[in-house]
Amino acid sequence: MSVLHGAILSPFVRKVRACLMLKGVAYDIKPTMPGSKDPEFRKLSPTGKIPAYSDGGFSLPDSSVICAYLERKHPGAGTSVFPENPEEFGTALWFEEYADTHIFDNSTAKIFFPRIVLKMMKQDHDKEAVKQAIADDLPPIFDYLEAQLDGGNFLVGSSLSIGDIAVVTQMVNLHHAGEGIDETRWPKFAAYVDYHLAQDYFSEAVAEEKALLGR
Repeated sequence: MSVLHGAILSPFVRKVRACLMLKGVAYDIKPTMPGSKDPEFRKLSPTGKIPAYSDGGFSLPDSSVICAYLERKHPGAGTSVFPENPEEFGTALWFEEYADTHIFDNSTAKIFFPRIVLKMMKQDHDKEAVKQAIADDLPPIFDYLEAQLDGGNFLVGSSLSIGDIAVVTQMVNLHHAGEGIDETRWPKFAAYVDYHLAQDYFSEAVAEEKALLGR
């Protein structure tokens, strides 16, 4: 059985879990914290970032690389999140990159990490910096994503893509941190996130995370 190395509260681990579920691939999770010095983990992920993925004698780091690998490894299985149309394929990859970098930097790193991770480590955080991120950094992101939606459930075309998974996984961490999306200001984006969170590829993992957080 394949093994996913990482921490379940990571948005990148969650992204890979969604792809594994959609492909119908069985796997185990080996709990691993980012930055782990474990020599066996560092063989899989030289940078120390999570997740890493072991598939028999083969292994890969990086969530985007792992998700792309899963599609090539299991091309006819389950649901593909990589569009066939070249323009839609490129757009889906763009939303994945936007989520993994810009949304992560301005949401998960600035809000979830201080409020949840530092709290779990019994460390104080800069509450004013978190408030500023919520007031200044989130609205432009939500404005952009609201404008990309036509009222449907997908950012690209008429079906689920890696762009949707990458965006929504960051929103899970925002929700864990106690922040939501104002449905009066961003109605399309709020409805879009709610739709995806209700689907099996997120709901089962999120239920495990809430249990871990005691919710």
